Amino acid sequence: MESYTRSSSRPVAIWVYTGVIMLLVQVILGGITRLTGSGLSITEWKVVTGALPPINAAQWQDAFDKYRQTPQFRLINSDFTLPDFKFIFFWEWFHRFWARLVGVVFLVGFVWLLLKKKLQPAMIRPLIILFLLGALQGAIGWVMVASGLTGDAIYVAPTKLGLHFVFALGLVVYAFWFALDLSVAPGARLLNRQTSTLRRWTVVILILLFFQLLYGALMAGHKAAAVAPTWPTINGSWLPDGVFSQHPLFRDLVGNPFTVHFIHRTLAYTLFLCVLAWTAAALHVRRPVPDSFRRLRWLPLLVVSLQIVLGISSLLTSPGIIAHQWVAFDWLALFHQMTGLLFLLTMVGMLYLVVPDHKSHSVTV
Repeated sequence: MESYTRSSSRPVAIWVYTGVIMLLVQVILGGITRLTGSGLSITEWKVVTGALPPINAAQWQDAFDKYRQTPQFRLINSDFTLPDFKFIFFWEWFHRFWARLVGVVFLVGFVWLLLKKKLQPAMIRPLIILFLLGALQGAIGWVMVASGLTGDAIYVAPTKLGLHFVFALGLVVYAFWFALDLSVAPGARLLNRQTSTLRRWTVVILILLFFQLLYGALMAGHKAAAVAPTWPTINGSWLPDGVFSQHPLFRDLVGNPFTVHFIHRTLAYTLFLCVLAWTAAALHVRRPVPDSFRRLRWLPLLVVSLQIVLGISSLLTSPGIIAHQWVAFDWLALFHQMTGLLFLLTMVGMLYLVVPDHKSHSVTV
């Protein structure tokens, strides 16, 4: 594959990093939308005309009337007034608006950089893939919303929420990796005979982290924090009643709140131990060690420790959840999600910095 020319890569890298930041904001907005119970407030998917919110009383009443036909309104929010509806509408609308803004920034930036001849041929394919992933993510988002608008559903299906979240993370990771390829100097990457073990640990952590983040989304979808708001035991037991009690097994693994809760906790402890092993391996890497890696090798342990503390705090405050009010649990859950994103990008960055010993230092895609 072709290597990128550093001088022409800089403006492209700035543009892609801007996209990464905007995508992270989009994921966080998704978390706020979920925590405020706003995700089903807009019952239609209008890619263009839906960019504008209702602008007069008649339009607001029409939007509210459509929401009043949903199972969520009939079963749990029948006491909602128009001001209540406007609050949840705002967060879902803003979540969708920000997604459209990400698309505009991508398309405008792509055209501008193309006209300025800043895009090298090797950059085109990753950018097309990035655009297609973004479009796919939007479609998955609507499939998720639609799952909460039919039958007697009062929330979106947890499995579809998990799918939407995982695809969002995949989009962020792909963009971040591309940005690293454009911006990290070859000499900043770690390459010596000791990198194989460290890279294997990095891959193991990322695999575990994929499932941990997926189960975090399932935790949110099932509101599973509240089923066991105790620590270190789960309702007084290390293996509580109700775990692995449903059949078939797959249904239990993704649909049983107790099993989801148990797996999420277990993966957290497993990840912490793996990061400890990773840190020990990173500290034992002898020279030559680039300054970038030397400065950052403590970061995974710091971030995963903070992530666990926030997770425990979220559990312990979950009994204080109040519908349609932003309380301590909501803040902690949001910061828990944000730290999870930071941990993911940290480990992806480490995977990029730790080069397999059979590869060169060249920056390619």
